[in-house]
Amino acid sequence: MVVSAVVTGDRNTAVPAAGRVDPLGDPFLRTRFAVPSRPATFLPRRRLTQHLAEGLGTPLTMVNGSAGAGKTLLVADWTASLDRPVAWLTVETETQRPGTFWAYFLQALSASGTDLSDRVHCPADPNRVSRKVLSEIAEDLVGRDPAPIVVLDEFDRVSASEVAEQLEFVLQHAGSGLRLVLVTRNEPMLSLHRYRAAGTLTEIRDAELALNPEEAAALLELHGLSLPADAVRALVERTRGWAAGLRLCALAAQESPDPERYLKEFEADHSTVADFLLAEVLRRQPPATQDLLLRVSVLDRFCPDLVNRLTHRTDAALILAELHRDNAFVEQLGQGWYRLHPLFGEILQTHLRVRHPGLEPDLHRSAAQWMRRRGALPEALAHGAAADDWGFTAAAVVDDLAIGQFFTDLRSDDLNELFSRMGPEATGPATELVRAARDLAHNDLDRAVAHLHHVEAWLSDEKEDPATAQLSWAFLEAVAARLTGSPARAEQAAETADEIRPEVPPHLLDKHPELSALLLTHLGSTRLWAGRYEDARAALSEAADCPGGILTVLPREESMGHLALIDYLDGWPGRAEHQALAAMTETERFSLPQPSGSGIDRLVLAAVAVDRHELGRAQALLDEADELDLDTQDPVKAAGRAIATARLHLARGNARAAMESATPALTTTVASPWADSLERLVTSAVHLAEGRAETAAEVLRHLPDDQPAWTVEAARIQLAAGRPDAAIDLLDSVSAERRPGPAVTVRAALVRAQAAQVAGDTETARRFVAQALLLARPERLRRPFLDAGRWIRPLLATAPLRSLAAEWLVPGPGPGPVPGNGPGAAGPRPAPIVVQELSERERDVLQRLAQMMSTEEIAVDLYLSVNTVKTHLKSLYRKLAVNRRSEAVHRARDMRLL
Repeated sequence: MVVSAVVTGDRNTAVPAAGRVDPLGDPFLRTRFAVPSRPATFLPRRRLTQHLAEGLGTPLTMVNGSAGAGKTLLVADWTASLDRPVAWLTVETETQRPGTFWAYFLQALSASGTDLSDRVHCPADPNRVSRKVLSEIAEDLVGRDPAPIVVLDEFDRVSASEVAEQLEFVLQHAGSGLRLVLVTRNEPMLSLHRYRAAGTLTEIRDAELALNPEEAAALLELHGLSLPADAVRALVERTRGWAAGLRLCALAAQESPDPERYLKEFEADHSTVADFLLAEVLRRQPPATQDLLLRVSVLDRFCPDLVNRLTHRTDAALILAELHRDNAFVEQLGQGWYRLHPLFGEILQTHLRVRHPGLEPDLHRSAAQWMRRRGALPEALAHGAAADDWGFTAAAVVDDLAIGQFFTDLRSDDLNELFSRMGPEATGPATELVRAARDLAHNDLDRAVAHLHHVEAWLSDEKEDPATAQLSWAFLEAVAARLTGSPARAEQAAETADEIRPEVPPHLLDKHPELSALLLTHLGSTRLWAGRYEDARAALSEAADCPGGILTVLPREESMGHLALIDYLDGWPGRAEHQALAAMTETERFSLPQPSGSGIDRLVLAAVAVDRHELGRAQALLDEADELDLDTQDPVKAAGRAIATARLHLARGNARAAMESATPALTTTVASPWADSLERLVTSAVHLAEGRAETAAEVLRHLPDDQPAWTVEAARIQLAAGRPDAAIDLLDSVSAERRPGPAVTVRAALVRAQAAQVAGDTETARRFVAQALLLARPERLRRPFLDAGRWIRPLLATAPLRSLAAEWLVPGPGPGPVPGNGPGAAGPRPAPIVVQELSERERDVLQRLAQMMSTEEIAVDLYLSVNTVKTHLKSLYRKLAVNRRSEAVHRARDMRLL
């Protein structure tokens, strides 16, 4: 991947090309890649820069010290003298998300002039990154000479252990092709003991960062102060050589008529010194500048235009430049942006509350409005919430058309956490829409519907409500309709959305493609619940084709899972499997973890696995769906789970458990014909298994006649109940126009074959069994033959039919078990088919399985956590259709993967 960059001036101040965006679609913040500039009073630390230079012989360097110890400027000064690529990345809090961190990491390399090959893919999901991407990065760096140096400043902001593990993996596998420098306030979550034991870590810590008396004297001279040697030593002793404290002392002493006496008399307690000195720094500024500093203390970063807004001034650019030049704890980020030293900012906020009680919310409100006009929605929301202005904050979400982000898993956690602080006193359409979104996302339907009713009343009374509010309401109506199983409500919501959409600014629709994708998915799901397969397919296919990359990946995956379910219900297991695997691949493309997504694709795959009598794989897929915390309040997902689970229980001979599984606890506006039919069929099968043939047949009297799959199942039960004529009548009622798939036609052929066998027509029975075998073999449908019972055994033993069943249904030539014959009824182990290609990391794990290594040993050998190895094992078992280590190794050898 070659990411272009615009290099201006010194290579260490290179910035990425305009137009590049991070995984959330926001432009990369160029200031994050800028090496901090050194002020005029900066003191070079030759002994430390020499130590850093020696550290180039080790892959990892750590500069670990307290706030104000001079870490960042030390490393910045060192990099200025180097003649090799240096990528600088200043870490911010949101960067601890793995996907965002690695996107910025790659962009930092590009900004430094280090081009990566096209095979390196940038993560698209802010919350996750795949092991494949990490391997690509490491492999691309191997052998680089000179090795690029990557400086991660303020690495202490990364609190996610996952990022540290991933960084260690890349560093380990990049070999000599990467030199990593961590600038941090605390011990990073890396395996530092390993590096120390191996002598591959260079460390500069607080004790070494502390200024000695000679350096302190030089620093004071840069500030125009000359003290006797004993006074300097006393000052160093009292400040413990803390660079920021010494600098603050120098700044404060400059204003004293007797600097030496001043430096002798101040208190040495750390917090007291900090408060006192920072107050002195603030006091030495003109009143207007003091007011400016107090006001900007509520901001994480600021530029002159924003400062002018908060201070009602017009000269902020000049003042900020002077503050930075005078080293007054205003740090320059580049591109016109600044920030306060964190400690200074915290103390300024304390002074702000004392000097101007009640002003802080107004400042946050002004900053929120400014950020909103500039399109910086996340920062606008943060300041709006800090101001406790929930009307503004909710309106910002609605007006930006960002209501769908409550349901995409990208910013949903952030939005839910932020609006959890919104109290009941906030009223209005926007706040009610946000409350409805939060409640729907948490399946609190009653409260959500109440909020939507309030919004509907407001919208009907107000003639000038923005189109974004109306479209947001229509979208949430569709969500509610889906979760309550209300097709009419969903159709009305979709019609309303279509009417309103032309009134919405096009740039907002382009910015939020997830809204349309989600609405189509909800509409299609509701149509599917109602049994309107073709109408559902139309909406779901449109959703599956929606553009938008990571923003629409989850609705695309979910819609494809629904399409797979439709194919399964129509009797096309091969198509269903292909569609379900494509849905799972959709999430893998964007480095989402496995398992991930809605889970409906796994339910379909589980049902297909039951039809193929791969019961272990079916259970594993159901377990994966459980790990996703599958939303059982969604009627279609609940019914999909019921299908897969009930069929698995029936295949295992547990009829009672099947009946319990087939009846999910749901309350919906309308009943689903196919979900209701499933319940009836399973109930009938239980009665039949317990010897109540008449009751079993009675349960099936009112099945819908437009569902071929259920009609054929009903015919099979009628035949098992001793009613062959009724069974044939049901089969004859199936319309040819429905074109049911092989899962239906195979079962229908077997019912006709058994009916012919009962009537003594063996030739006709053999012909129908042959037809069933020909249809079932491409799909590997084993379950229909196992469900047929013992009557089919003599037929399959005949030469013509045995050749059709050989290898996939029964063993090849020679004696062996056949379906329906006691302990061997399950037939041979399913063919060793890998339904998905193994990832590179899964192959690594597989190789170590073959070496009889334990999970813990594999984790150590691959530099992974034990939980990560367990995740790879689960995915490996699923793809190989096995349940145990030994089976995985045997099957991999059969497939020549080892």
